Amino acid sequence: MTRTGLSQVLRIAEYRALWTAETLSVAGDQLARVALAVLVYDRSGSAAWAAFTYALTFLPALLGGLLLGALADRYPRRSVMVVADLVRAVLLAVMAIPAVPLWLLATLLVVAVLLAAPHSAAQGALLPAVLPGEQYERGLAVRQITGQAAQIVGFAAGGIAVAAVGPSTALALDAVTFAVSAAVVRFGVAARPCPRAASDAVRSSWRRDIADGVRVVFSDRRRRTLALLAWLVGCYVVPEGLAAPYAADIGASAGAVGLLMAADPAGSVLGAWLFTRFVPLRHRERLIGVLAACAGLPLVACALRPDLLTSTILWAASGMFSTAYILQAQASFVRLTPDEMRGTAIGVVASGIIAAQGAALLLAGPLADLLSSAVVVSISGAAGVGLAAVLAHMWRQALTSEGRGPGEDHPPSTEEPRLDPK
Repeated sequence: MTRTGLSQVLRIAEYRALWTAETLSVAGDQLARVALAVLVYDRSGSAAWAAFTYALTFLPALLGGLLLGALADRYPRRSVMVVADLVRAVLLAVMAIPAVPLWLLATLLVVAVLLAAPHSAAQGALLPAVLPGEQYERGLAVRQITGQAAQIVGFAAGGIAVAAVGPSTALALDAVTFAVSAAVVRFGVAARPCPRAASDAVRSSWRRDIADGVRVVFSDRRRRTLALLAWLVGCYVVPEGLAAPYAADIGASAGAVGLLMAADPAGSVLGAWLFTRFVPLRHRERLIGVLAACAGLPLVACALRPDLLTSTILWAASGMFSTAYILQAQASFVRLTPDEMRGTAIGVVASGIIAAQGAALLLAGPLADLLSSAVVVSISGAAGVGLAAVLAHMWRQALTSEGRGPGEDHPPSTEEPRLDPK
């Protein structure tokens, strides 16, 4: 494998446009989250309202993937992305008006978050056409690295920006990022036809789209196993949700919470770079299950209540391994999914990831009150290891059933990835 570095994909004009648009949107969204938290609390004086509004920046995505992901297969994908960005720009602009009542603010926010689903599905389904062969994995790694960095910078700069210009102006700036993103995609990405035949798109119903998406994900043992591996990340999000009580458990100060929460994204950046830089493409698929199990092992050690530095390293190691396996699982899943159903299938899996994370956090909270946060983090890691071992065996069997040994991954293709469904 020629190690030319991840920056090589940025030489591809279409990918550079997609990457620029996404980075702008992610940074703007983090700024908006801070602005909304400040704005709602200032107006209502209620912590419950502030928490509810922050939850609305995540929860609608659970249904959005199922209900709206199919739009990426019904219509040309570039058009889906541009329209979603433009509508979100308008919604954020209205939310920036100081006189907007809180109930309307919450409603507009729900719609804006829902529109992220078809945009993400269209982008995910479009990437294999923009990045052929090994470039696809590199492109995913660059997105992961810059996405995590944009989130960290967006949150860090968000507080400063909101304090400097006020929450309403910050929301207006987020609206501008969506408008710029739409322009970059419209003029930087080539037009491609709708992946489905026009007659199929017209006849299709929402119920049928959801059913077809679930069928595509679960009818093939390889896609099914990869989806379950992706949902396994629910076990590995538990530390982030318990960062504050965990810091108290190990005798660290409240200021340690930020360091602990930053450990996973920092490890994520490192994992994406190391995996795509040093692991040959022919070995990556067979490592998915192994890396998924390795992501839980560092968390098991948290039962010993290690000090802050050791805990931070353990959490970063978990983030490093989990990102590495998720990157390859995502790449393999997309390649195994027929082009005309990619957007729908991506929406189903994305909704499952959000549901798994939400369920894990809802269970971990009360359990931490009964035991301790350190013990619950350890249990989540052990659960991840156990489930990953089962799924790793299923994945190995799936590869063997199609005549590929554990060391015989497909070589990179120079054509757009396409595999027929079973």
